Amino acid sequence: MKLHWIAALSLAALLAACNASSPTGGEAGEEGEEGEHGELPTSTKIGTQAAAATGVRVSPAGPGEISDDHEVQGLLTPVDGAIARVMARFPGLVRALHANVGDQVRAGQPLATIESNLSLTTYTVTAPISGVVLSRDASVGTVAGEGAALYEIANLSDLWVDLHVFGRDAQRLRVGSPVIVTRMSDGVTSETQIERILPSTATASQSTVARARLRNLDGLWRPGSAVKARVIVDQARANLVVPLSALQTSNGEEVVYVQKGETYHRRPVKTGRRDADTVEILAGLKPGEQVVVQQSYLIKADMEKSTAEEH
Repeated sequence: MKLHWIAALSLAALLAACNASSPTGGEAGEEGEEGEHGELPTSTKIGTQAAAATGVRVSPAGPGEISDDHEVQGLLTPVDGAIARVMARFPGLVRALHANVGDQVRAGQPLATIESNLSLTTYTVTAPISGVVLSRDASVGTVAGEGAALYEIANLSDLWVDLHVFGRDAQRLRVGSPVIVTRMSDGVTSETQIERILPSTATASQSTVARARLRNLDGLWRPGSAVKARVIVDQARANLVVPLSALQTSNGEEVVYVQKGETYHRRPVKTGRRDADTVEILAGLKPGEQVVVQQSYLIKADMEKSTAEEH
């Protein structure tokens, strides 16, 4: 908590510095309405240039959707039929290998040269599909047996996301339910939907497995990797919503900050339903009012700074 408060004061100091250099704004907190000694001010004035410089952004409050979603774990696997095992047609000596693990290959590309034990002539083994080489199970100078795997190739342009869902949550899964998948390595997300629900449970975990297809556009979604996912099982209309990033807790109550010109007003609100991104506003805010949706904590810190300085 101490570090959190220091960070808030630092942000407020930055805001004050920006205001000091802005021709349209006075010092942070100037013209703010203050209550009795020790009470939080209900507004603060911040110049347009200062607000922009510190990343403060506003958006009008309005109607929206509140999702009923569930956080689940998932595992990336190759799509059915996307893996090919490259084999020698006839037994023989491996004379040359033309690809290594991790190489991208195209269908029909030569992968190996084999000298047949029967005819003592060489023949070429080619890639049956386009994809990336997952494994190479042969070495130059060794003998490849008939039907022995030389390479394993996978087309990873699409992957399955196997989502493991437990208990009653599994009963609410539907084909077509939206899914937001998050890559754990860097937080990148991808939107998809449930394509099928497997008829049997996963043996080890006794979970229901739902599958969604994922486009591997950047090539960084890797088979075998664990992912996080949000499955949206229902959506309900709400008359008035704001992003969760707009909501702050101040003086023991939930508040948002409403912009009117260069003045930002502290507005206590009554909240209702919420999901991972959005919260319903039941009272305290009107449709169309400009609400701070980015860096709302800066506005809070600026208002609370004057109170802290009094003590």
